Amino acid sequence: MNKNSLVTLLRTDGANRDFQYLVVLMDHDLRERYGSVQSVYNELNQVADLDTIVVAYNEQQAVGCGCFRKFSDNTAEIKRMYVEPSYRGQGIAARILNELELWAREKGFNHAILETGRKQPEAIHLYERSGYATTINYGPYDGLDNSICMRKKL
Repeated sequence: MNKNSLVTLLRTDGANRDFQYLVVLMDHDLRERYGSVQSVYNELNQVADLDTIVVAYNEQQAVGCGCFRKFSDNTAEIKRMYVEPSYRGQGIAARILNELELWAREKGFNHAILETGRKQPEAIHLYERSGYATTINYGPYDGLDNSICMRKKL
């Protein structure tokens, strides 16, 4: 059976301990990919105070997450997308992203932006498949060579 069929999504906030745990795993993964340059990005990824977080569960085990925050009056910024390696390739990240986009539309946003890294081809592929197009690096990512910024009309 496809693991994805057992997965449920929970809308939650930054106090969720499962989200906090997944962020630790994500940060470890990013440090392995990018080394010391990741410290520059850590400051840009603070999301503990958000109330727009989605955690994916396989039965009672947290296996993935994502969130968004207001970037401008009509644009949400997708952040902290992560799926545990043993659950990748099952469509879980796409389900999390779809839920985040739906929630952002419910909150009145009509565009989504995000930043990902050049050493994350699986993320780039997910976003392209989901209708995101590369755009100029925005805000704090302007001038950061490892960053790829993307945009989508919701």
